Amino acid sequence: MNLNIEKTADGSVTLYREDLDEHYHSVKGALTESLHVYIDMAWRKFAERQRYSIRVFEVGFGTGLNAALTAKTALDEKIKTEYFAVELHPLPSELSSALLDRQLLEYAGEYRSVNSAQWNVAVDINPYFTLHKISADLLTMILPTEINVVYFDAFAPEKQPEMWEEQIFQKIHDAMAPGAILTSYCAKGSIRRLLQNVGFITERLPGPPGGKREILRATRNVS
Repeated sequence: MNLNIEKTADGSVTLYREDLDEHYHSVKGALTESLHVYIDMAWRKFAERQRYSIRVFEVGFGTGLNAALTAKTALDEKIKTEYFAVELHPLPSELSSALLDRQLLEYAGEYRSVNSAQWNVAVDINPYFTLHKISADLLTMILPTEINVVYFDAFAPEKQPEMWEEQIFQKIHDAMAPGAILTSYCAKGSIRRLLQNVGFITERLPGPPGGKREILRATRNVS
């Protein structure tokens, strides 16, 4: 697959995948989107209730941006975070290095660490963040259990429809702890109804500044 590095509106970069005609992050601001959708609306939201430990599962490790931001936030907030990320097509190491050269300096250390971490083993990135990069297919893998936060960051439903089917959301729902949170940049009504069908309580939230108008957050019922 052909991948090109492109600058986004907030100065951070993303990748463009030619075979899918799709970007890994929003061209309106890769960093802005990740901070809003996943850090603020998911990790921080859950941390308001439970500050001693958080288990995160990311659908699509991609460029490692979400993992790097979470590692930095966990260290800053001093909240133990165990982070699992599945990726069917890991990026070449030389491409990760090229992306690092273009990332904001504030997160460069974490970005370097998460992208250089070995796959399929647990790696301590800092005293508050342990990373599990899993090279596998979400459709067939066994998920970790008692997940508190899910970053659902797959390619768009039109580009990767198999990742947005009801059985996928059921599988994730069943692996989440009561009260756990899932967020996604995709707020389509059809996706919201699928999440409701498997037992989530859903809400539309304002999107990131300069980006999508709405995003989606789903919470597993506590009962």
